[in-house]
Amino acid sequence: MEAKKLYQRLEKDFIKPGLSDDWAQHMEEVKDFLSDNFKKRSMGLVCDNSTKINLVYTAVFPTDEVMQRILDTGETDVLLFVHHPSIWDITKAPQVFQQMNRGLLEQFKERRISIYNLHVPLDNSGEYSTNTTLASALGIKPEKDFAPYFGALCGVIGSTDCKTAKELSKKFDKAVGHKTIFYPYGNEKIDNGKVAVIAGGGNDVEMLEEISKAGVNTFVTGITALNDHSRKAHDYSKQHRINVLGGTHYSTEAFACRAMCKYFEKLGLICEFIEGKPGLEDL
Repeated sequence: MEAKKLYQRLEKDFIKPGLSDDWAQHMEEVKDFLSDNFKKRSMGLVCDNSTKINLVYTAVFPTDEVMQRILDTGETDVLLFVHHPSIWDITKAPQVFQQMNRGLLEQFKERRISIYNLHVPLDNSGEYSTNTTLASALGIKPEKDFAPYFGALCGVIGSTDCKTAKELSKKFDKAVGHKTIFYPYGNEKIDNGKVAVIAGGGNDVEMLEEISKAGVNTFVTGITALNDHSRKAHDYSKQHRINVLGGTHYSTEAFACRAMCKYFEKLGLICEFIEGKPGLEDL
């Protein structure tokens, strides 16, 4: 498929007016690899290395392992679609996002492997969004979008058949394939059968205020580690009796990147999701 046509289609389907992001200002280390368009708006085509795309790989983060996996295939004219253009590692706080490997980026350029990023556009509520796909994996039926973020609505409030937060926690474990965490700050019974969902880094006081005002007492998100950055959010949840369930940054956003394979396949492209590793330190 002609790369330009694919990028135009992604633009039309995902990058809506009013959305913004700020990645480029934090990616000085790899600035010389970035497309001019990405330098201006921090979304869309990150690295413009090919004029046609034969197949697509999707991933949550462009880790060394993900990039090397693609190089090891020997393929050329490939697109790596990522949710984030940088690599999350909470253990390296305060610099929690690390930049892509320059040596591997050089090889991507030589092998005509482009990189495309949808962060805020994929967080924005929709069929393939991080919140919709996570809710679906947990059997939660979306009813209301919430949580403004860079012009997007990155959260959803929906209904669940689970009667208690503990029951939902067990379902969460099964969905992501590893142990999640449950901070039992509220009544174990899920009030009115309603749950709030924000994949990734939703444990924020502003988001929790919306959840509290909506009369919801159970919240599913990704990053919940109790540290100096999150202490106010945990204190707010305790004060307002909101149960918090955490499943890691990677695992809660991987559902959207898996779902994007279906999007690319509908366009006639072969697509494969490259599994990463959940950072259990997020919990």
